[in-house]
Amino acid sequence: MLKIDQFEVMGWEHAIRGMRNPKNSWEKSDSYPAVDCEKCGKIEREGSCTFQSRTCIVTHEYDCYEIGPNDYKLMTALRNAGTDHRKFMRMITVYLDITAPLYWWKEFDTYKVGTVANSCSTMHKIADKEFTLKDFSCEQLDDIWAYEPEARSMAPTIEFETHTDKITNYLLGPQDILYLTIKMLNRCRDLYIQTKEKKYWWQMIQLLPSTYNQKRTVMLNYEVLANMYKSRRHHKLDEWHTLCDWIEKLPYSELITGASLEDIPICKEIMNEAKRRAKEEEK
Repeated sequence: MLKIDQFEVMGWEHAIRGMRNPKNSWEKSDSYPAVDCEKCGKIEREGSCTFQSRTCIVTHEYDCYEIGPNDYKLMTALRNAGTDHRKFMRMITVYLDITAPLYWWKEFDTYKVGTVANSCSTMHKIADKEFTLKDFSCEQLDDIWAYEPEARSMAPTIEFETHTDKITNYLLGPQDILYLTIKMLNRCRDLYIQTKEKKYWWQMIQLLPSTYNQKRTVMLNYEVLANMYKSRRHHKLDEWHTLCDWIEKLPYSELITGASLEDIPICKEIMNEAKRRAKEEEK
């Protein structure tokens, strides 16, 4: 399980200005702050969005940045030229909140350059709330009874007594192991809250499964996302697929993914509109 919230993309104007510094070609820049009403789809400069006879009143929450054809052409050329030439991508900053299991965060931490993250603290806050199944990414864990009889030999067995019977050779599946772990974590939590003895805190820290979900507020950039997308698009973990799907929906995501413009309808519409305006200016 991976969940993304509160994301924002910033730095377009600064990245484009810096992109044109090497050849002092600032006068060729044709991008500008704009607004997008998200209703009629028309992007305008004036602070209001007009379409046919209808006027959509927009507020600051619809602020965006439209990339003109000149700037887009240069951005695409630099992007295709490689990391040494596309430094502007490092200046397009993305902020987001990610909630994901610890086993995924261990892989994410490979990307140290160009990233900053503030996480919820397991060390300080592990005992703040009761553990529940919702705190863990366990959607792939199986019930042992869903296995074929011959495959159930993988399961360990236990013996226990009820008030009426003694049960022997009871099979424990992956789901059962997690349920028992959560039960033990909560027992240690109760003892820690009651006694404040550190030994119970240690039980929680060292018993905590890697499926435990942690939230982090992350800052990264388009170049880092390009590295992630290239390396992880077809990774076996579903969490990477979720992140890559989200990347594909970012503004001008083809700069990250390297996808053809024809493959991205929304970008195609924007570029067609930009080309139309360019032809009108030539006339």
